[in-house]
Amino acid sequence: MAYRRTKKVEERLARTREDIVTAALTLVAGGGYAAASMPAIAAQAQVSTGLLYRYFPSKADLFEEVFRRASQREIDACARAAALPGAARDRLAAVVETFARRALKGPKLAWALLAEPVDPAIEAERLRYRPPYRDIFAGIIRDGVAAGEVMPQDADILASAIVGAIAEAMAGPLTTPTATADADHLIGTVTRFCVQALGPRPDGAPVRMAQLPLAATLP
Repeated sequence: MAYRRTKKVEERLARTREDIVTAALTLVAGGGYAAASMPAIAAQAQVSTGLLYRYFPSKADLFEEVFRRASQREIDACARAAALPGAARDRLAAVVETFARRALKGPKLAWALLAEPVDPAIEAERLRYRPPYRDIFAGIIRDGVAAGEVMPQDADILASAIVGAIAEAMAGPLTTPTATADADHLIGTVTRFCVQALGPRPDGAPVRMAQLPLAATLP
């Protein structure tokens, strides 16, 4: 008869796996990818390095889960901002500001998710989590076009360009301490750039952006 794990064994294995992923996230949030070596993760999770490799055969395997967990939290926050009521430009501004403020609140983790040099295998996994941001912006752009607020254009290409611009603009500031005034200037500049990327209104009316309750989108 084949051995079958008991429910208690399955629960213990699941807890250990969760402890390992949590440990990796904690180290990345505190010091970036470079601080999260496999021995350091094992020590943080209070398991042996050998046991760690039984759960995750390589660092790429572990960081696939780390990037998925961390990225999904940010994607969910941006999706909540995108769902706020308002015109397309206001919703787009809300998403950009939400993303930027969260990134500056946790700069080490944001740097790891966006631009920190990593192994090629891990870079491939990290890039898998860019498309959901593009889809959020593309959805807003399509809504704006349908409502007559935005000129007809390729929503996917424009959304990809916006995601790239945000990542490039945020990469440098995430590596150095940012004062509140500097953060506000950075966020305002990036937000205006992304909104202006939508172009003029089809009816020629001036573009006005409402002040949205962004605090509701932040943790």
